[in-house]
Amino acid sequence: MSVKLAKMAPEDVRTAYRRWAPFYDATFGKLVEAGVKQTVSRANEFSGKLLEVGVGTGLALPHYSERLAITGIDLSSDMLERARKRVHRSHKGNIEALIEMDATALQFPDAHFDVTVAMYVLTVVPDPAKVVEELARVTKPGGTVLIANHFSVENGLRGIVEKKMSKHAAKLGWRPEFPVNTVLSSEKLRVCGIRQLKPWGFFTLLEFRRLAG
Repeated sequence: MSVKLAKMAPEDVRTAYRRWAPFYDATFGKLVEAGVKQTVSRANEFSGKLLEVGVGTGLALPHYSERLAITGIDLSSDMLERARKRVHRSHKGNIEALIEMDATALQFPDAHFDVTVAMYVLTVVPDPAKVVEELARVTKPGGTVLIANHFSVENGLRGIVEKKMSKHAAKLGWRPEFPVNTVLSSEKLRVCGIRQLKPWGFFTLLEFRRLAG
């Protein structure tokens, strides 16, 4: 069944995360912390250049392996300010850049990164399919794309709650109703792994291989 996604304008995102930034780590950050660590653990099995799209307050940054050279981007300057402070405190030497940038129009060359990661960001961006295409574009053929996200369900109490919450997406700053098919649109990417993230399985980690061509 096709779901019409709630509209999310870039200014909606900026406004929401300007409001959330001071409290993000203590609220939503706690909810996603375990999934962030599991996703980063998978990323750390690779080496080379890594792009994290939607780096937010930088929850993942202290956990990346020194074998990875990290670039992070985010639309919210308020979140990036906190990410920079986190990097300063952690004394990590492999964080190469933290840049304010729109994920639907990444300012990087084609095939620039060995690994690209998007954690808990695709429910936020105005055009999720475009972001997935951009992730594919900037990833080298044979490289890896990791997407950790909440994906909605059709049935049961959870499905009812997600549908009811969906009308408040702009105020929340994210889409409660977000089916997995939304991120399976790119012909450049092949799914090579799907797993539920602990502890509750509310979030899912999708792993893609970037195809040649």
